[in-house]
Amino acid sequence: MIMEKPLYIGQGRARAITEHDINSEIKLASEMTNSVKRSQATQKMKELGIERAKMYGWPNTYSFTKAMGEMLINNFRDGVPVVILRPSVVESSYREPFPGWIQGYRVLEPLIFNYGKGNLPGLLGDPQTVVDLIPVDMVANATMAAIARHGAAATPELNVYHIGSSSENPILLGDIFYYACGHFNSFPLPNSNNGNNPTCIKSMNFFSSLDDFSSFSMEMARQSGLLLDSTNLESNLHRILQNKSIKKTEIFIHMANLYRPYTFYKVRFNNGNTQRLHGGMSGEEMKNFGFDVERMNWEQYISNIHIPGVRKHLLKC
Repeated sequence: MIMEKPLYIGQGRARAITEHDINSEIKLASEMTNSVKRSQATQKMKELGIERAKMYGWPNTYSFTKAMGEMLINNFRDGVPVVILRPSVVESSYREPFPGWIQGYRVLEPLIFNYGKGNLPGLLGDPQTVVDLIPVDMVANATMAAIARHGAAATPELNVYHIGSSSENPILLGDIFYYACGHFNSFPLPNSNNGNNPTCIKSMNFFSSLDDFSSFSMEMARQSGLLLDSTNLESNLHRILQNKSIKKTEIFIHMANLYRPYTFYKVRFNNGNTQRLHGGMSGEEMKNFGFDVERMNWEQYISNIHIPGVRKHLLKC
C-alpha cells in the first residue's frame, strides 16, 4: 500500500535519489540530446530513460521523472504551500462535459481495441491484478477541491492526494477484458482484416511469462498464415502475408513487455486524504464537483461509457 506522503530527496524505491543524482540525470539527458541526430533523438532518449529509471528502481521513465519532480519541488519550496496530486490511469469522463469524452489514445485503449479487433487474443499479465483507473472529470474535480481548500488556508504545508480507485473500488485486469468482450460481441468493431465482417471475440488468454505469451502469439501468427488459401495465392504473396502477420505479432510482444510493470502490479494507492477532501464538501459541492469513485459501477463504465466514448470521439466507429 502506497500512502499519500511526499517523496524526499535521498529517498527512492530501490536506491536513494540525491540532489546530485537529479542534477546528473538532467545533465546526462541534455548531453544525449545534443550528441545524436535529431531523427534518432526520440528513440535514444526513450532507451536512456528506461535504463536510468530501472537503475534507480522505477518501472519506467514516466514514474521516475514524476518522482524527481516531486522531490525538487519539495526541496526548494521554502515554506510555499504545495499540493501534489497523483492521478492513476486517467481515462474517459464519467459525467462531464458528457459521459465518455476523451482526447488521446491512452494507456488501456491500444490493448482494449486491438483485442476488440481480434488482433490480441492473449495478454502477458495476471487477471487478478488491480488496475487503478480514474475518469478524467473526477481528476479535474478533485484538483479544484484541493486548490480551494488549501488555497484558502494558505498554510505552509505540503499535501498529497492520490486520485485513484485501487483501495476504494478496485477493478481487476481480467474484469476489464470480460466487460470489453461483452461489449464487442454485442457491438462489433469493423474488422480491418476482413472488410466490414465482424469478428467474434473470445475470452482473453492470460500468460504469466513472456516466453509463454511469445510462443502463443507466434503460433497464432503462423496459424493465421496457414489458414490463407495458398492454392489461390502466388507463393511470393503468401509469404509476404505470413511475414506481415508475424511482424504484427512481434509488435504485440514488444507492447506486452512495455505493459508488464502494470499487468503484474501488486500495489494499491491509499486515498484517505482524497476521501476526507470529498467528505468535507457540502452537498451542493459534491453534486457539482464530485469525485466519489466508490459509487462507480465498473461494468457500466467500461461497457457503456468508456468504450463507446473512445469509438465515438477517437476511432469514429
